[in-house]
Amino acid sequence: MRSDLIAPVHDPILKSSPIFSELSELELNAVAAFLEHRKIKRGEEIFNEGETGEEMFILLSGKISAWISQADGSRRWMFEIKPGDFFGEMSIIANETRSATLTARTDTEVVVFSGIDFYRIIYELPMIGVKMLTAIRRVQNTWLEQTSRYLSNLLRWGEVASLRAVSDEVTGLYNRRFLEETAHNRFEKGSVGQRSLSLLMMDLDKIHEVNDKYGQAAGDLVFIWIAGILRSITRPEDICARLAGDEFAILLPDTGPAEAGIIAERIRSTIDSEKAEIPRGKGVMGRIGIKISTSIGIASAPSHANTWESLYLAADGALRKSKSLGRNRVEIAK
Repeated sequence: MRSDLIAPVHDPILKSSPIFSELSELELNAVAAFLEHRKIKRGEEIFNEGETGEEMFILLSGKISAWISQADGSRRWMFEIKPGDFFGEMSIIANETRSATLTARTDTEVVVFSGIDFYRIIYELPMIGVKMLTAIRRVQNTWLEQTSRYLSNLLRWGEVASLRAVSDEVTGLYNRRFLEETAHNRFEKGSVGQRSLSLLMMDLDKIHEVNDKYGQAAGDLVFIWIAGILRSITRPEDICARLAGDEFAILLPDTGPAEAGIIAERIRSTIDSEKAEIPRGKGVMGRIGIKISTSIGIASAPSHANTWESLYLAADGALRKSKSLGRNRVEIAK
């Protein structure tokens, strides 16, 4: 298979696909940023029955047939997919293995939607996510009756369960797993190198003093406050994550070291200039504003690293340098 990174958003087949039928032009353009265009040669298998899957597809042109295995080892033809149809969605929605083997009967073009990006849209662009989930449920109700136990609760699952899989329960930011999977995916696709990718690692300075004096609930309120600041400064395509405790990270696509430094300094100075409001303490009425500061380390690919692991280590090293030099500062990897 050969991948072209830019999806053909103006393709009339894509625009008329049932999964996007309720989206406006502006909403479809937003979704297109998450799609990948892929060409498949005649005779190639797109996926095999029984495999786990992390992608769904929309057929743009060509012919695709679905086959299932018989008890005697032979294959039985099930149906043919026509342009505009989407398929493979149950592997990312219901975590099911592939129910059939799909083969390209002619040279074929598809648009690929990764499970990670599907979840991102549900979380970051909920109105678009609900429209797509509704479209999936509508189509599935016509030809996949056996999966009705999933479909009846599909919207609720999309709004609640998927968030738990990719987000931090306290702050609502992404979790470490989602950050790492997204970063690995970018390196594996080879987009890093052609396009810069920066990582900001940050620790809150002496947050244990807040927990010791005011309690863990107060510390959680500080984390929520920090999450709000990160959302207000970063772009929709940036990935803000809480790694653990007072450790946060931000993945910045298409961002080099200099620009990442500007963003990091905005975060640091905003946190330093404002106060987090927390309860005064057990049995005491009212709230109090407390000062918080943060130390930030930055690394960029390909300037400082060419793998996710080396990017993480470079940013973590810059963070440790920031803390050793007195905290409340930004350091860029050398």
